[in-house]
Amino acid sequence: MINEEMISYIASLNRAKSKLVLEMEALARKENVPIMDELSLNAMVSILQAQQPKRILEIGTAIGYSAIRLAEALPSTTIITIERDEHRYEQAVAHIERAGLSDRIIPYLADAEDAVHLLTPYLPFDSIFIDAAKGKYQAFFEQFEPLLSDNGVILSDNILFRGLVAKQDLSMEPKRIQKLVAKIKHYNEWLSQHTEFYTSIIPIGDGIACSTRIKREDYDNKSK
Repeated sequence: MINEEMISYIASLNRAKSKLVLEMEALARKENVPIMDELSLNAMVSILQAQQPKRILEIGTAIGYSAIRLAEALPSTTIITIERDEHRYEQAVAHIERAGLSDRIIPYLADAEDAVHLLTPYLPFDSIFIDAAKGKYQAFFEQFEPLLSDNGVILSDNILFRGLVAKQDLSMEPKRIQKLVAKIKHYNEWLSQHTEFYTSIIPIGDGIACSTRIKREDYDNKSK
């Protein structure tokens, strides 16, 4: 992991943030809302700028922070985002309107597990970003992967979970955290063995998994 001194140096090189983004970061700190850290966000933006997706599906809107940052960096992209918490959804809608991005960020108040029918008008998605309940990552991946375009990419945030996935002894951690770490580790291992996706884990911030489809011909050659 990069130390705090290096993180501060990298942050000093970033472009100035808008007043709204700074307000959202302050709100996240005040209300303990998990938002994507700057290093992870920058890495994801770089991946997506290379891909230039027409449509992104985001699982987990929260206050709209990631969706707004992505929309600002990808001016030709539409983002469909799902949030199940009504209060966070309302905050996100207000932030999206203030950002002037209501035409490109379309939020839905719904449980992701019941939201597939809402997404039909936008298919296919070129990118899917999973940043919701960590214990359900595999379920989300399996549920939404069929909505992905042939050359699509699925990005999963927080897959290193503060470095705890690499620790051998978690006995000092609460039982809830131990169980969550076990689920994330299982997800990472499941991704690494997936026969239809190639996954790279980017060890910055809290860790991002970048999963891209393996083309059928590439899979056939790999199997020989």
